[in-house]
Amino acid sequence: MSPLEIGTFVFGLVSVWLTVKQNIWCWPTGIAMVVLYGILAYQVRLYSDVMLQVVFVFLQIYGWYNWLHGGRVSGVLDVSRMSARASAAAACGAVSGSLALGYFMATRTDADLAYWNAATTVLSLMAQWLMARKVLESWLIWITVDLLYIGLFAVKRLPLMGCLYAVFLALATSGLVAWKRSLRPVAAA
Repeated sequence: MSPLEIGTFVFGLVSVWLTVKQNIWCWPTGIAMVVLYGILAYQVRLYSDVMLQVVFVFLQIYGWYNWLHGGRVSGVLDVSRMSARASAAAACGAVSGSLALGYFMATRTDADLAYWNAATTVLSLMAQWLMARKVLESWLIWITVDLLYIGLFAVKRLPLMGCLYAVFLALATSGLVAWKRSLRPVAAA
């Protein structure tokens, strides 16, 4: 385990824990995590993840702003749900995006596990975008992503990162429950 992997682990834990709590500090700690993880992903030739982390920096900034100013009442953003139509479109986008990125990485780079890594990348982008908008279903996508990453990191022999994503899996499950609870009073109001 390298200091880079340990730093990624610590900032990742703090960031996701703060996200579950809907604490605004999840965003700056998330920025630190994605920068560190981008460097680590480059070192182990997970190039889709490198690209993902670059985009995540911008999504972290967007989420930070949106959580502060994106709500209708006093600027606070409330948890919301996706429609069935939006969910179906997201599923189609996830499959086609994963196949397209996987094909590109498999044929144009020396990336390891190109399709697997492409799926984690596309799903992570969707989940992060939805999380920045406080959409409950973001947690369902994160649960899927976490399961995929646990396997990916086992294959890549990155045990601390695998443990991190196992903890992320537990936190995502907790986040789903917590955000669902916070949705009820809003829907009733």
